[in-house]
Amino acid sequence: MHIGLLTREYPPEVYGGAGVHVGALVPRLRGLVDVDVHRIGGPVPGAFAHAPLPDLSAVNPALGMLSADLAITAATAGLDLVHSHTWYANLAGHLSSMLHGVPHVVTAHSLEPRRPWKAEQLGGGYRLSCWIERTAYESAAAVIAVSDGMRADVLACYPTLDPARVHVVRNGIDTAEYHPVTETDALVSEGIDPARPIVAFIGRITRQKGVGHLIAAAHRIDPAAQIVLCAGAPDTPEIEAETRAAVAELAESREGVFWIQRMLEQREVRQVLSHAAVFVCPSVYEPLGIVNLEAMACGTAIVASDVGGIPEVVADGVNGLLVHYDEADTETYRAGLADAVNRVLADPARAAAMGAAGRERAEREFSWTTVAERTVAVYASVTAEKPVRK
Repeated sequence: MHIGLLTREYPPEVYGGAGVHVGALVPRLRGLVDVDVHRIGGPVPGAFAHAPLPDLSAVNPALGMLSADLAITAATAGLDLVHSHTWYANLAGHLSSMLHGVPHVVTAHSLEPRRPWKAEQLGGGYRLSCWIERTAYESAAAVIAVSDGMRADVLACYPTLDPARVHVVRNGIDTAEYHPVTETDALVSEGIDPARPIVAFIGRITRQKGVGHLIAAAHRIDPAAQIVLCAGAPDTPEIEAETRAAVAELAESREGVFWIQRMLEQREVRQVLSHAAVFVCPSVYEPLGIVNLEAMACGTAIVASDVGGIPEVVADGVNGLLVHYDEADTETYRAGLADAVNRVLADPARAAAMGAAGRERAEREFSWTTVAERTVAVYASVTAEKPVRK
């Protein structure tokens, strides 16, 4: 079987969970089927590059994505199946299926109707992204959801989809790459004291990730703890300005506030997570949350929202604590975040037990090899050709 995997993000150009997923999945898929990667952007090793037309650089960025989708479509002739990731590449998958007569499989990492704040970033392009996603999902031979919660969301947003076409293949984690470490040089270089408790956040500055809720909650978190915010890639200048003002206000009210705005290297992520007393995932929408798997693999207790697929990863009271998110009552949610973090900080033995339970579950349940095998099984279900192991 010869498949085309279509994506915007591909290592080393990764900024979100979809890119992490693709980067980890492709090497495992290549042990099972032939894979051509077609990515939107400039050249990177291991992928065919399709850059948006330069003439569209000054207009809405969604149009540039569409131009790259057309180039990908032209390049996918002769494949047995195409598999797209995120709306950026969904149209390429849909058009390739129509033009070349092959099945199109979509992995649902998030859903545009569940992210209305994207209109702040894309303007009218958000209406285009919603149309692209709907068209691709409703026409796809199969949709892969990264959690049971995501599958429910897919069927709620696109009720004309046959439920039999929507499969669940949860994200994975490489526990050989993410594991507890003792090194502290990355922390010390940022001025962080490894000997003091650390409350950590790692994620993009977007409404979805809820970093503003954590910053607000941090005013009530035990002042003996350090607040380490590894947060960059803001969606818009407006949300960057909001975050900057909120962090400055927090830093005036307590010591030990650190905001790292660059993309961390993997070894730095391991150090932040390994030495954190608690990792906080305050997302208001999260199909699964690979960063929670990274924290688990590093043996770190988690405090997280009870949204989307997070409860499928964070077992309340076992490897972390869940806090109920209510869009209509964010003050209660923020108070709940602070309370949960403080409970973990106050009981280091329980935090250690949660971290150990998370590491054990990451090793047992979230293998990328299993993800690849289940993905290929979906391919086989929509093609006449059965996969041949190389």
